[in-house]
Amino acid sequence: MNAIDKQLVKEDVSLGFLLDALASAENLPLVFHYDGQPVKPGYHVTEVKAGRFSALDCGANPEAWSEIFVQLWDIEEGDRTHMPAGRFGAIIRKVSEHVDLDGSARLTFEVSDGVRPMQLYCASTPVPQGGALHVQLVARPASCKPRDRWLAEETARTAACCGPSGGNGACCP
Repeated sequence: MNAIDKQLVKEDVSLGFLLDALASAENLPLVFHYDGQPVKPGYHVTEVKAGRFSALDCGANPEAWSEIFVQLWDIEEGDRTHMPAGRFGAIIRKVSEHVDLDGSARLTFEVSDGVRPMQLYCASTPVPQGGALHVQLVARPASCKPRDRWLAEETARTAACCGPSGGNGACCP
């Protein structure tokens, strides 16, 4: 992934955010990219599932979240083209008639070509380019939630102390 692609990635794009972005480009082909390559033109959305999770993190803190998984089967079939963004939206709407999909839930893509094991990805903001709508899928790494919270607090503290309104306070590195 190049530097521009990294700037476009917004971790944990919600399903609602993705669908809103796709609504303005319903007729454009929807091309997902992962591991440095686009999905094949015949890809399928093979499953959409919603889950509510409760957990205890490594710092013994209770965690709870909702997550939606969209499974993509990266295959090429005949002369099929990449599905239009509107069709992807229609698939999700059809699923929502039977499954409670929280539009604000964390969104995870499960992708496999039918040979390699499924991999987990988070999605970037869709970008129209070259007559198609492109969505970068970035491998979802493991993380330590207590450490992530501490880093966020430190970043906020440093920004408040050293930011434009904070001047050059004693807390600045």
